[in-house]
Amino acid sequence: MIILKSFYHLNSFSTFTATDMKGEKTIHDSEIGDVTFRKSVRSSRMSIRVHPLKGVTVSVPYVVPYAAAMLFLQARRDWVLETLARQKERFKDVHVPSESELESLRRQAKKELPHRLVQLASRYGFVYNRVSIKHNATNWGSCSAKGNINLNLNIVRLPRVLQDYVLLHELCHLRHQDHGHAFHLLLEHVLTDNMLKLVDDGDEMALEMARKAAASKAKYPVDHTCTRAIRQYQLV
Repeated sequence: MIILKSFYHLNSFSTFTATDMKGEKTIHDSEIGDVTFRKSVRSSRMSIRVHPLKGVTVSVPYVVPYAAAMLFLQARRDWVLETLARQKERFKDVHVPSESELESLRRQAKKELPHRLVQLASRYGFVYNRVSIKHNATNWGSCSAKGNINLNLNIVRLPRVLQDYVLLHELCHLRHQDHGHAFHLLLEHVLTDNMLKLVDDGDEMALEMARKAAASKAKYPVDHTCTRAIRQYQLV
């Protein structure tokens, strides 16, 4: 543990402590909290990510020294503090899970989501490469050009109809990588069929959303209804 005093002239109210790890350095700032500087050969420029649970992470190109990355953080200190304040207000009524709760969610996601993905892929004729369970800060899922699907462990916090919405969205990206007309036509078709199956199975939320979709004037009513509904849930 060392004390970094080289930034005293930038902010006399901040004290930095740092712990070195391979390709990573964690500091504690008296105002911001824990900040992780993570070096990567994939990074072409420095960037800052602020997450309400994971804290502040600075991505650093591998050849850039940590001292330069710390200057980069200091130059954007006001933005980081403002973002943290906004997130605190936004998440004030949201339960932030503990590490043990997150681990429980991860186990549940690994048990349930790949199985459900297999069911939906088989039903609608999709073939993917592999599936991974992640804890992403910004999206519910993603699909790579190689056919690999990433699913956020937060999905298991959603009702079944919205879980299927995320999974079907990523499966449709196996055929259409963009969000163009062809993608939305395919997604609307599989979402509609799946929602009707859930309604037949007695899923009350699916029935409520089917009614809203039937009354919607959106171009893709089922997709539109699901998109609006999922915005009520926060990634934690």
